[in-house]
Amino acid sequence: MNISRLSEIMQLVASGEMSADQATSEISRTSISANQNDGLDFATLDHNRQSRVGFPEVVYGLDKNPYETAEIASKIFNKSDVVLVTRSSTEAHKLLLDKVPEAIWEGRSRAIWADRRPKQDLITGVTVVAAGTSDLSVASEAVLTASLMGCDVNLITDVGVAGLHRLSNRIEELRAARVLIVVAGMEGALPSVVAGLVRAPVIALPTSVGYGVSLGGVTALLAMMNSCAPGVSVVNIDNGFGAGYQAASIVGATWD
Repeated sequence: MNISRLSEIMQLVASGEMSADQATSEISRTSISANQNDGLDFATLDHNRQSRVGFPEVVYGLDKNPYETAEIASKIFNKSDVVLVTRSSTEAHKLLLDKVPEAIWEGRSRAIWADRRPKQDLITGVTVVAAGTSDLSVASEAVLTASLMGCDVNLITDVGVAGLHRLSNRIEELRAARVLIVVAGMEGALPSVVAGLVRAPVIALPTSVGYGVSLGGVTALLAMMNSCAPGVSVVNIDNGFGAGYQAASIVGATWD
């Protein structure tokens, strides 16, 4: 959007020919500085993503070197006051600390995050259910993502189908949720079981945990996609970020 068009929009709002909501929508779609490289020759950052979709750009750390990760994350943080880096490394965290002293390393989920936004009321209703302790690295990524998006997340661990009594002891917690992320590897049966017990939508999150013919999570993914229980959606293998983001969106975290 050029300056003349921005001026025209302001005049339309002033005259009453365009509402404030319409003007905001148009400016958000075609922001003056929608993409900026911030002096980086390896990335073009999207500083206006939060105004469009409700949360800033998230950095996928895998296959980026530590310097690239730290530079990108620091520039996002300087603009938005919050940053999340998934699938990262301690080396990237150490470099980022020089620019963002608040940066925290989450070892289990291999994530880096920093948040200096004012405290806000948290949104309740998101529950993450992990079938086994081995699934916790992926579950933790989902918890962290939804938490940074403003949710108070309830985590239930080690309630896989090999011991259904463990799940039955937590049914009231499951039924209190507005949305559930159910994390499982192996045969991937847990989301179907949970979906048969609750009214809330279930986001099935397959993990790569398992032996041989689990095929790195493909078996769990296919089982979840073939669930006979209604209300189940499925994200990609080990995609805790995607599941956390979807759950937070469902409870309204991306809406002002």
